[in-house]
Amino acid sequence: MTRTQRLVLWIAILASFVSFLDSSVINVALPAISRELGGGLTTQQWVVDAYLITLGSLILVAGSLSDLLGRVVVLRAGLIGFGATSVMCALAPTAEALILARALQGVAGALLVPSSLALITSNFDEAPRAKAIGQWTAGTTVAFIAGPLLGGVLVDSVGWRWVFGINVLPIAVTLYLLVTLRAQDVREEGVRIDYPGAVLCVLGLAGPVYALIEQGNYGWGSPLIMGPFVLGILCLAGFIWRELTARQPLLPLSLFAVRNFAVGNVATAFVYAALSIGGLIIVLFLQQVAGFPATLAALALLPVSLVSILLASWFGALAGRFGPRWFMAFGPGLAGVGYLLMLTSEVPVNYWTQLMPGILLFAVGLSATVAPLTAAILGSVSEHQAGVGSAVNNAVSRVAGLIGVALLGLVVGDELELAGFHRVLIVTAVLLFLGGLVSAVGIQNPRMRGADRLRQKAHSKNTRSNRG
Repeated sequence: MTRTQRLVLWIAILASFVSFLDSSVINVALPAISRELGGGLTTQQWVVDAYLITLGSLILVAGSLSDLLGRVVVLRAGLIGFGATSVMCALAPTAEALILARALQGVAGALLVPSSLALITSNFDEAPRAKAIGQWTAGTTVAFIAGPLLGGVLVDSVGWRWVFGINVLPIAVTLYLLVTLRAQDVREEGVRIDYPGAVLCVLGLAGPVYALIEQGNYGWGSPLIMGPFVLGILCLAGFIWRELTARQPLLPLSLFAVRNFAVGNVATAFVYAALSIGGLIIVLFLQQVAGFPATLAALALLPVSLVSILLASWFGALAGRFGPRWFMAFGPGLAGVGYLLMLTSEVPVNYWTQLMPGILLFAVGLSATVAPLTAAILGSVSEHQAGVGSAVNNAVSRVAGLIGVALLGLVVGDELELAGFHRVLIVTAVLLFLGGLVSAVGIQNPRMRGADRLRQKAHSKNTRSNRG
């Protein structure tokens, strides 16, 4: 790597780290938040989904802004905004104020991940890009260690409000590295922002999500539920029409004519919906049913992060050499089997025998999936579409998580108990299996160019000689 590439990789890792850190730490704090501010499962769902609604809908705008204003400019604005809204979350006096602050935090978060991945895509080529994305995956996975662990300790010691303060250090370091980079920003000529599309997208997601979360309080027959639900569906239809007719759409539907991009995003939807509800339900179950303190509940998912750090870069490099298809097929399948293994859990919970084996198997499957999946999708679009391609993929993953969390109440029931936990485990496994099946049927390995083919043959020959 050149010095610039190393800086770009670290900036991308740290900027995404902030967003992933917030996503991972919040699950540990949810029981404490609902105890202090009230609202039970509904408050917990809204604290997660308010962030995901704005993040998932505006991430497409962020992709266009990245192309219009430059990736470094957008990244810097996202970092500053994320820091400010994190303080708002920490000081929120009521559940409603916290939900509003989380929605604003999602606006800032929408600026982070697309710009950081687009920086990698524009500074690395093909096989090196796949390896760099693997390193990005491994680096950002540290958030899934630091977030829950720090969050658990803070919740058990000084309170849940402090969990929003752990974003400060990575934000400060990333802003410093952006100054050090001194790279000429990349801007596209003639880019316009599709504001009507953005409004339709926000309303189209918010309406159905509101109905899914609040239907337990009002019932499906209530106008307070059916009104927003129908309005949201109409707005989603309007959004699709707008994207078909707009001169510069937020969501260029022509991208989905590229096979790996289209299939990869369908697989992303299944896999990330599973990740969102699976990780959330384990942490909630361990605290609210099994009686674990927040710190121990956070430690329960530590193997996922450790295995990903060890294996994600390796799987990314393998996918760069052999193609992503079978990694994307067998990885989710293996992860789904891991969730089915957790169906042996009972109350009282024995973590080591009932949950640990399934979590380890899930961790290996996840490590084999994420870097090849990301590389397959971003590698299927041209460099000048890197910003919007990354934004679309991240929007798909966040919206999938948003809908998954919104549906959680329907699967769990009025109160989380062992039977509801088992139902969510089954749903999570099915989603992972579907993600693997879609990849196996639809993903195509890219054809190697002549130089790449010669390098692989030389590598194989050297390997055989060394073994001899």
